[in-house]
Amino acid sequence: AGAPRTGALGTESAEELAATAANAGLAPLGATAIPELSLSATERELQTLPGTDLTASQRAKPHIGPRPRIITRRGWGANEKLRERGFVYTKKVKVAFVHHTSTGNGYRCSQAASVIRGIYRYHVKSMGWRDIGYNFLVDKCGNIYEGRAGGVAKAVLGAHTLGFNTNSMGVAVLGSFGSHKPPAAALKAISRLTAWKLGLYGANPRGKTYLKSGGGNLYRKGKNVRLNVISGHRDGFATACPGTQLYRKLGTARSTAARYQGR
Repeated sequence: AGAPRTGALGTESAEELAATAANAGLAPLGATAIPELSLSATERELQTLPGTDLTASQRAKPHIGPRPRIITRRGWGANEKLRERGFVYTKKVKVAFVHHTSTGNGYRCSQAASVIRGIYRYHVKSMGWRDIGYNFLVDKCGNIYEGRAGGVAKAVLGAHTLGFNTNSMGVAVLGSFGSHKPPAAALKAISRLTAWKLGLYGANPRGKTYLKSGGGNLYRKGKNVRLNVISGHRDGFATACPGTQLYRKLGTARSTAARYQGR
């Protein structure tokens, strides 16, 4: 799948340029990571970000966590020619669905990029999806990775929770957590990421909201389903994901994310 690219821009394909340009304003073109920001800098940035669907009062007194560092697709070595061209967006991000990747737990964090490249290839080549399904991924050391292309601050349509991909995001922790407890660093990363991303859209991590089912194995198409703003994959689809041990920790993630938002 190739190693992560770190060279200067100049020989990029149209797909590579489009993927990095989707994060324009957050990081320079060709950046391998989007840097973390202080809370005050995040609040200032919020005033200028387009399409976040906040009211004037939410912009004036935002509930948002500081933007965490996010390793870009360039940073983990995504082959941009694998995916379909162009990006698909929904209106907002109301729910964050937490997943595990059902891959091994024995990887070193230096190997995480290659694990993600394998998942990407599987989702596109074997599952027939337009791109990697998850919007974000998190490794055991708490590193956060950009998933599906289209811009980390935008409401990018993913393929992570059948029936509930619209107006939601999917974040997957690398590993399997049926019997293994998720690392504290990974839980903290989920909390930091959701505090920021949900905050862009005015969502309270400790709250509940409604999503309309697009049809799946748990809810019929068209049904309005009440969900936690931070939910597990199994809340929208009958599956063991994100694993019993990770699912048990979602309450902690909700309260930590809310605290990061100043709630």
